[in-house]
Amino acid sequence: MSEETVSVLLYSDDANRRNAVIEGVGKRPAKDVPPITWLEAATAEGAVIVFEEQKPEILVLDAESYKVGGMAVAKELQNEHDATQPVVLLTARPQDNWLAKWAGAVEIVGDPLDPLELQEALARVIRGLR
Repeated sequence: MSEETVSVLLYSDDANRRNAVIEGVGKRPAKDVPPITWLEAATAEGAVIVFEEQKPEILVLDAESYKVGGMAVAKELQNEHDATQPVVLLTARPQDNWLAKWAGAVEIVGDPLDPLELQEALARVIRGLR
């Protein structure tokens, strides 16, 4: 029997940023939470498709993505696809934290990405699901 996992949609148009998030968090953000199954999307349209097909439990969205940022993707998923999943937003500008909250973020992680901060944020969100 396989171990329980938690599915996380990671949206960023930057492959290096997606890799930094996945490598920074690792397979399991904390000992007391299940491992993560990462579902990646490089475009807003791709994020919607992955969301509809896979129904991830958590959304990690890059607010700095070009053309359509993570905050816009969060609002679209909430307003047009009935998303209720917790959102972790990655943002480079602390002054955007209020916008991140407006977009439904339960956790905000700033730049430069700190692996420990990312692990702790995801662990808190996963614990909230269980």
